[in-house]
Amino acid sequence: MIYTICASILRLIYRILFRLEAVGRDNVPAEGGVLLCSNHISNFDPPTVGILLKRKVHFMAKAELFNIPVLGPLIDKLGAFPVKRGGVSKESIKLALNILRDGKVMGIFPEGSRGAGGIGKKGAASFALRSGAAAVPVAIVGDYKLFRKTKVIYGKPVNLDAYQKGADIEGDPLELATEAIMSRIRTMKETGKPTNN
Repeated sequence: MIYTICASILRLIYRILFRLEAVGRDNVPAEGGVLLCSNHISNFDPPTVGILLKRKVHFMAKAELFNIPVLGPLIDKLGAFPVKRGGVSKESIKLALNILRDGKVMGIFPEGSRGAGGIGKKGAASFALRSGAAAVPVAIVGDYKLFRKTKVIYGKPVNLDAYQKGADIEGDPLELATEAIMSRIRTMKETGKPTNN
């Protein structure tokens, strides 16, 4: 209930301030575990990825944020879960995998930090492969300038079957899976359209 109310408020704010528009929402599976893999350009990104979808989206968030009055309880209700400074703990990894295996939706930024230049880290691919969740590429296009359009584009899930454990391929499966995801994100950023698998 709280998530629905907060998402509705943020949806209105983002649509007014950033003219937020979503393209390809039908590419996000209506059920089952889903990992939304997005580029990262701003602290505004987590709501951008989730508020225009019908399903609740969970995100990792810095543990320190949960200690801030009002904000901490709010982001907890919004589905965020804490990650300690210095890296993702085993507990956080286990929780993330459980979220996906329970058929829920989680958002992640493979670049890790803003301005990473489109280079992805292996965490997103690892979560998708270990959980069996659909890896949906997401591209945020725009710069959050007031009253200028910002667009969030959802592509069809990336087929990662070729990178599963035991697959007969040359190279590191996680690196190859990561590049497959990042390549789709880059293409959507360039074209402004969802990509097919």
